[in-house]
Amino acid sequence: MRITVIEHEADAGLGYLAGWLGPGCEVVRPYLGEEIPMRAADGLVVLGGEAAAWEDERSPWQPATRDLLRRAVDEGTPTLGVCLGAQLLTMACGGTVERGANGLEVGLREVVALPAAASDPLLAGVGECVAVQYHRDAMTRLPEGAVPLMTGRQYPNQAYRLGEAAWAVQFHPEATPEIFASWTHASGLDAAEELNTEVKAAEKALIATWRPMAEAFARVVCTAARA
Repeated sequence: MRITVIEHEADAGLGYLAGWLGPGCEVVRPYLGEEIPMRAADGLVVLGGEAAAWEDERSPWQPATRDLLRRAVDEGTPTLGVCLGAQLLTMACGGTVERGANGLEVGLREVVALPAAASDPLLAGVGECVAVQYHRDAMTRLPEGAVPLMTGRQYPNQAYRLGEAAWAVQFHPEATPEIFASWTHASGLDAAEELNTEVKAAEKALIATWRPMAEAFARVVCTAARA
């Protein structure tokens, strides 16, 4: 099993997902000049980053990433978009991403499963839980045919499935407390220490919730690779 991973910046890597998805992850780092492939391997993961999904002048590899995501959806390649990756997937498939009207969503926040999540291959069994957030842009209109899976108080579109094998999550299941603390340190948030403490205290709950989702995604990729 091989999973193509698009990493947009050095401090927004796989985190927990490196262990949860296994050794088959092949990381592409376009910010170091590595080329976005035309097609993913057996699966595709697109991670987060500081740029907005429409800021192609800031991250000039984003058009190629959107093309890769669109092709993966069209071909049924198992795909997981995380935060910016979710927003790029949304734009690539005809949805809308905008600057969020409700400001920065950051820290440990509650997300709630919608009814469709009960039968979803990745999110079945997830109810009300917590997730790490760090975004100011929002998926305001989902692609046609998208199935909403999770919602939240500040921004409603927190997770969806598109087709049979593509998922978008607005939150950061990959973020360890250390990764999150590096983000708050770099941004100089006034409440950084409080936010960092909350995320660290919730570490066991975060792992218990999001590790099964990641492992389920790996199983989807494995099944597709065998087929």
